[in-house]
Amino acid sequence: MSRRAAEWLAERVRQKPDALLCLATGATPTRTYQLLAQQGAMEPALFARARVLKLDEWGGLAVDDPASCEHHLRSLLIGPLGMESRYQGFQCQPADPQAECNRIARWLEQDGPIDVCVLGLGVNGHVGFNEPAPMLQPHAHVAQLADSSLQHAMLALSRGRPGFGLTLGMAELLHAREVLLLVSGPAKREPMRRLLDARIASEFPASLLSLHPALTLLCDQAALP
Repeated sequence: MSRRAAEWLAERVRQKPDALLCLATGATPTRTYQLLAQQGAMEPALFARARVLKLDEWGGLAVDDPASCEHHLRSLLIGPLGMESRYQGFQCQPADPQAECNRIARWLEQDGPIDVCVLGLGVNGHVGFNEPAPMLQPHAHVAQLADSSLQHAMLALSRGRPGFGLTLGMAELLHAREVLLLVSGPAKREPMRRLLDARIASEFPASLLSLHPALTLLCDQAALP
């Protein structure tokens, strides 16, 4: 899955060298990003103009916390590919979280749209920190984290505990030109089954991705229901 995802992403960047990539973090895309960094080392011009937008962040963690999305992306991709000047994302400890969400929404409105959005599938069906709810937020917003999200494996590495999430909204994700959804591991079998049922509901936010005209789903065998 990771090899195929890395090949797919590299090809999209070759087709559009200044592509804006919106990237999720976590265990599922880690190997994909490692492979992209290796490809970038062999082909320096590949990512010379590409841009990266961080999908979401654990609000309240220190910027250098090993569990932060910031640390994850910078260590795997942004640093190795020298993309610091072409990288944008939520601050980890903003003084005003809602103002930070407004800043990211304005940046995306000015510098978007997203060309490729890389997403993972949460065990409760969340994408980014768009958590199950009677209504979903369209734009970047402060999210109340579900209990299942607070059990995320990333947080086992943390020196603190997040108090909230910062995330792009569903409308911003669905306005991406292409969406790449990566699903891996046996813990994702049940959410994968629900996703393949193709029933659209805000209580399972990932179901809205089926409305996207250019959705690519890659999964490993362990995640197949």
